Amino acid sequence: MPTALPLYTALPFLAMLLTIALFPLWLPHWWESNRSKLVVAAGLGAPVLVLYLARQPGALVHMAADYVSFIILLAGLYVIAGGVLLTGDLEATPLVNTAFLATGSLLASIVGTTGASMLLIRPLLQTNRERTRVTHTVVFFIFLVSNIGGMLTPLGDPPLFLGYLQGVPFAWTLRLWGPWLAMTAALLVLYYAWDRRQHARETKAALERDHTQITPLRIRGALNGLWLVGVVVAVAFLHAPARELAILALAGISLWQTPKTIRRANQFTSAPMVEVAVLFLGIFLTMIPALELLHVRGGELGLREPWQFFWATGALSSFLDNAPTYLTFLALAQGLGLPAEVVGVPHVILAAISVGAVAMGANTYIGNAPNFMVKAIAEAAGVRMPSFFGYMAYSGAVLLPLFAIVTLLYF
Repeated sequence: MPTALPLYTALPFLAMLLTIALFPLWLPHWWESNRSKLVVAAGLGAPVLVLYLARQPGALVHMAADYVSFIILLAGLYVIAGGVLLTGDLEATPLVNTAFLATGSLLASIVGTTGASMLLIRPLLQTNRERTRVTHTVVFFIFLVSNIGGMLTPLGDPPLFLGYLQGVPFAWTLRLWGPWLAMTAALLVLYYAWDRRQHARETKAALERDHTQITPLRIRGALNGLWLVGVVVAVAFLHAPARELAILALAGISLWQTPKTIRRANQFTSAPMVEVAVLFLGIFLTMIPALELLHVRGGELGLREPWQFFWATGALSSFLDNAPTYLTFLALAQGLGLPAEVVGVPHVILAAISVGAVAMGANTYIGNAPNFMVKAIAEAAGVRMPSFFGYMAYSGAVLLPLFAIVTLLYF
């Protein structure tokens, strides 16, 4: 039996999370390169690799299996969703914009928050190109499509898939329909009222252009919808390695069958997926001692109530990557000796961790990967997006009161 780890062995994990949170702000140009990210991931992961090669090689094998499954799922969804092209320019009425957000909130749990965001953000921006007041629409898109919408299946958001790999049943996340529906409905109603006011303040010329310059929605690459269903079936009913082989096969078919013109129009490249693979290699490695420490000493932190797990998980997910944050607090809960209803914790505790990780990733641009991607695409389309702290003013005013209500209702 290995001896207890000293606390300092968790420092590489902490450094990895802080690097992900701060380097995009402090060293944006250096951090843009995936080679820079690989240097950081390898440098911080190497000490842990050496430690566990000597201490517990089996932990490295387990980590590697989870990492491969995680990356293959994300890559499969990214490749298949990248083969679907939605084009068109509808009249940007409050009802049409709200329908975009509602559709994205449903799709996010099927194709993932990244897939749904990349599929819908460009046609939404095209639809709103004649309007001058669009910032609030992109902000609510990040709230709903890039984060909260992906709460109902393990495919929706990376934290939930990691939970699935840890033994959470595939259908368990459907238990989160209550918080999902409450937050989604509240945000859609609020957005509709907000957009009606902004729509009424548009100039007559802008509204006239919006009314006359209309192109019907058109979808290309629709066959990829069948491959997405195949991924859902594979995750729900197959186990490793058959699950991963099936996802790779479906992604390969998508690459083979989808015309290259569609992927070019979607500006599809491998760079975002390489970035995710590199960063999560460092995260998966460095979090091994952190998770071990939480299993052993988690009770010393004083977290026991569902609302505490909801806000603690959410607060860290706002500024650090929400996937390892989810695993961190799951490990902490497993070390408390609470009733083992699902993966060693009570249902309500796992729900609090899950909702906190997924929903509060919307609090900042760095809480979840699609947030920055949507911001960059919107700015490239000419939308003036708020600064880092300006965005937090939106999330603080809109989301924090909503999270307080969710706490009272569910946790």
